[in-house]
Amino acid sequence: MAQDDPTGSHPARRAVLRGTAGAGAALSLPLLGAAAPAQARRGRPSADWGVQTGDVTASSGLVWVRADRRARMVVETAATESFRNPKRWLGPVVGPETDFTGRTALHGLPAGEQIHYRVLLADPDDPRRAGRPVHGTFRTAPARRHGVRFLWSGDLAGQGWGINPDRGGYPIFDRMRRLDPDFFLNSGDTIYADSPVQERVELPDGSIWRNVTTEEKSKVAETLTEFRGNFRYNLLARNLRRFNAQVPSIVQWDDHEVLNNWYPGEILDDDRYTEKDVSTLAARSLRAFGEYFPVSTLPPGDEDGRVYRVVRHGPLLDVFVLDMRAYRNANSPGRSPDDRQGILGERQLRWLKRELSHSRAVWKVIASDMPLGLVVPDGGTDYEAVAQGDPGAPLGRELQIAELLRHIKHQRVTGTVWLTTDVHYTSAQRYDPGRAAFEDFAPFWEFVSGPLNAGGFRALKLDGTFGPEQRFIRAPERANTPPSEGGQHFGQVDIDGSTGELTVRLREESGAVLFTKTLRPGRVGQ
Repeated sequence: MAQDDPTGSHPARRAVLRGTAGAGAALSLPLLGAAAPAQARRGRPSADWGVQTGDVTASSGLVWVRADRRARMVVETAATESFRNPKRWLGPVVGPETDFTGRTALHGLPAGEQIHYRVLLADPDDPRRAGRPVHGTFRTAPARRHGVRFLWSGDLAGQGWGINPDRGGYPIFDRMRRLDPDFFLNSGDTIYADSPVQERVELPDGSIWRNVTTEEKSKVAETLTEFRGNFRYNLLARNLRRFNAQVPSIVQWDDHEVLNNWYPGEILDDDRYTEKDVSTLAARSLRAFGEYFPVSTLPPGDEDGRVYRVVRHGPLLDVFVLDMRAYRNANSPGRSPDDRQGILGERQLRWLKRELSHSRAVWKVIASDMPLGLVVPDGGTDYEAVAQGDPGAPLGRELQIAELLRHIKHQRVTGTVWLTTDVHYTSAQRYDPGRAAFEDFAPFWEFVSGPLNAGGFRALKLDGTFGPEQRFIRAPERANTPPSEGGQHFGQVDIDGSTGELTVRLREESGAVLFTKTLRPGRVGQ
């Protein structure tokens, strides 16, 4: 077994996706936008933006593609790369109403198997005129206890640090791809709609950081076209396209998909924006988010188009994807003794408590787009996350978290682990009622990782309400350090199929392991 797979519980893993990254992934950064006209002259649709899969379960998954024109999406799946006896899935006709993006749902897949797929784009008026297929692969979740590996991180193209061709685009995705995880948990800030990128940025040592840039990335995003352009921008990076073709994703959003520290109903006082209504901006961003990721943002029977959901990955793992952005109240000093809306909203909190109680998975990963015990300020008096710097009894948004933690303890929900990003450094906190002002909960761990490609930031203070003890931290000593100085991180989680042990590794961009913690199933207070 490879050195990167210390559990020994995984099947033989594919180190690379041999030749299947597709025509789009093979193109260099400057050539990506130039490939479409050549295809257009031949009159065949092209898929230069690669393919993605998402929300993969034991029997299903979503496949994504973007065409260069109106086209019929067709997906073929097979058990091998030779595509003998493929199964064909007829997808939608993609057009300008979705920015030429489309998703096709696959159902009835075999559990715990490597699925090979290829996406064809055909002229909807003449199916014989099809473009070159784009290939990808993914593993379905196991039906029985079997080893699981996944990665998580967030924050891409932030603070003006975009795709740097001198670094090969986003190099962290190449390192993550080589670990061949079952999926990637993208923990938010998938774009920076409020953070334009310039062609050149002078660094403190006098050297120059170069960015690939586009028209949509030259200003803050306000229109639907500009939000779409921000999501499309990241796909210019070859490393990301190759990663997407091999690794399925579970995607959530946070603030920078719209703008920094936003909340519903906010009215902007920012001269960069002509549209001041943040809820209008958020609606446009959510539409583009749903177009550019393989994620079901419209679950059956739900009228909200919600992002929060649970993705089940076999008997060992359920992933609870939270949305701490769309239902929160306004940022404030956070001292209210009665706060029902909080950071989740009442409806999402009820859903989370119910789903955690019903889960039979050994491990319940709570994918939180914001940390619990780190004090994240918003201006001079307000707070952006849960904690508000008062180490006493829960107040403000802390009240919802206290209610949730109490529920987890009294309903005897075991195996909860919190994963998050957002703060642009990496750390590990153990929450202990013996150290806390609020004591009615069972001990648990929170692991923080990131960013993927954004500025690094100094460590934040801890809030004592839920008794966090920081067991590890790696953060820059100054604000907004460029990715070229390091400080880019991702986390790795391995669940052993035999013992059920869950091991978390915090890694830096090079892949070096900074911290490791192994948790045993059913153990409290470890």
